Amino acid sequence: MFENIQFANPDFFWLLLLLPLAVLWYFFKRKEQSASLKISSIQGFAKEGILPKLKPVLFILRLLALAAVITALARPQTKDVSTRTKTTEGIDIVMAIDVSSSMLARDLKPNRLSALKEVAADFIKKRPNDRIGLVAYAGEAYTKTPITSDKSIVLSALREISYGLLNDGTAIGMGLATSVNRLKESKAVSKIIILLTDGVNNSGFIEPQTAADLAIEFDIKTYTIGLGTNGNALSPIAYNADGSFRYGMRQVEIDEELLKDIAKLTGGKYFRATNNEKLEAIYDEINKLEKTEIEEFKYTRYEEKFRPWVLLALGLLLLEWLLRNSLFRSFI
Repeated sequence: MFENIQFANPDFFWLLLLLPLAVLWYFFKRKEQSASLKISSIQGFAKEGILPKLKPVLFILRLLALAAVITALARPQTKDVSTRTKTTEGIDIVMAIDVSSSMLARDLKPNRLSALKEVAADFIKKRPNDRIGLVAYAGEAYTKTPITSDKSIVLSALREISYGLLNDGTAIGMGLATSVNRLKESKAVSKIIILLTDGVNNSGFIEPQTAADLAIEFDIKTYTIGLGTNGNALSPIAYNADGSFRYGMRQVEIDEELLKDIAKLTGGKYFRATNNEKLEAIYDEINKLEKTEIEEFKYTRYEEKFRPWVLLALGLLLLEWLLRNSLFRSFI
């Protein structure tokens, strides 16, 4: 009966303390309330029946009725809570991914590009309320997918990103400018670019500074990530006869000053990822920094459950009255 029940006025349960007092009063006063007759012998009387011994049932019924009334006064009720969420501020995000040959370096496992794709996929899944687009760049840049709220499309496009789609090189300015172009018409309250590279700008016909100025003009915040360990990394250095890469140790060169400047100018932040764990932590931090505002509306419906207790109390009092004026009438 009390499953999922709460009480609006639980203080009324203090009145239940009256019940043991009423029991004490009944035992002390019951002899005074019963008529008695003193005689020298009861041999001429028939043996007493069971009804007089059941007379306390009337008092018990009255106590139970009082307990039911107290429970009704405490207002038992059930509560049904429903919520509705509304996204009040959406964020449009473009992830600019370096796909140059150096992204095949094996200082991250299994290589930089594969590690990035795995972490980026997790990041995308954690942004259900935002629109996300992908830009791939190497010696040139192109839009892999425009900003969309369909995460399955974005994740599918991310899986397809690989080395060899573009001329080799690192055109940071082209990657950033293409990302800005994808966001400049956006009506979102917040627009951000996550630009990742493992090298220095050595290709393209748009300077990184020019692309950064465009980002500032369209109020687009840019987070930059330098990817690669400190020192040397096992990287592609030449082609084998079968067309596969030959690997060798190569100095890791990242233009960190450029990436820091782009981030600072656009209101973003620069990160350096030297292993898989740090790369994952960086995307987690960006996820926390760029929160989509969501309004939650909570609706609570209360259903009163005191009526059955009132009816129970009335039923017990009625039963007590009927017994008192029928079976127990001769013994009162």
